[in-house]
Amino acid sequence: MRVVSGIQPTGNLHLGNYLGAIRNWVRMQDEMGDGEQCLFFLADLHAISMPHDPAELRKGTLEMAAALVACGIDPAKSVLFNQAQVPQHAELQWLLGGTARMGWLNRMTQWKDKAGKNREGQSVALFTYPVLQAADVLLYQATHVPVGEDQKQHLELARDIAQKFNNDFASEEAPVFTLPDPIVPPQAARIMSLRDGLAKMSKSDPSEMSRINLADDADTIMKKVKKAKTDPEALPGEEAGLAGRPEALNLVTIYAALTEGSVETVLKDFGGEGFGKFKPALGEVMVESLRPISERFTALLEDREALDAILARGASQAREIAVPTLEKTYESLGLVRG
Repeated sequence: MRVVSGIQPTGNLHLGNYLGAIRNWVRMQDEMGDGEQCLFFLADLHAISMPHDPAELRKGTLEMAAALVACGIDPAKSVLFNQAQVPQHAELQWLLGGTARMGWLNRMTQWKDKAGKNREGQSVALFTYPVLQAADVLLYQATHVPVGEDQKQHLELARDIAQKFNNDFASEEAPVFTLPDPIVPPQAARIMSLRDGLAKMSKSDPSEMSRINLADDADTIMKKVKKAKTDPEALPGEEAGLAGRPEALNLVTIYAALTEGSVETVLKDFGGEGFGKFKPALGEVMVESLRPISERFTALLEDREALDAILARGASQAREIAVPTLEKTYESLGLVRG
């Protein structure tokens, strides 16, 4: 089993990233057996498909690396690196460009969403980045890829590209690429904005009060929780009573996720109580859960040498795994190499 997953390095992680994805990465890492492996990468090559500030990208890459390690990604157990240090990603994307089809990419819903009405004005990279995503996982012969609902289509594309390449340039007995299967992480909490229970918590939201950043200190966390949007009703005794109350459901979901309990369990403890009692309790749980992450994150950011070493070591490991697949791809295409 080899698990591969990436995250764009666009600034600090927030609570939604941690509970929705990163905590499950850590669990997968810790559950790996002998001969099994996790590779986690910072998708800095993907970041240039949209307008970006080079200084911010550089800073965000280091911050994201620090945040992942602070959350529990262990460079001694997993391979952690940024794409730009592994040029085989970009090489394989180009080689797969002969197999991927325009029609496949045109159907990508994220392309339609991000391009909007001005498709002609978008970068080529934005249109072709699903091929880079395919290269990201096929390069390492990934057997499994953690996916949310919004990424299932991209993994299907990776499988289609791999299948067509194998059919066109390899034999059934000796395929070039492994077809990766999706992993839908168990109990991946869907964390919403503290200002709008119908919108996902997001680092692109202009309001800092909408999210809990993993680097927030205790006072900031308590302030944000205190000001989180709610309604005037008390908490119900069972989950059905949260229907039509998205903000209340969100806060209870966060409490349940941090304490590794269930919404029902939280409501057994707080049913009938108002938010005047629940919010301070939630704030305390957040502070205690995030304190070790915040402290480790701050310490890592102050040790640039250690961060650089982690990414360099991970990139070296990644290149070692990637090279045989890339060489086999060149050979299968009939490309002459020195």
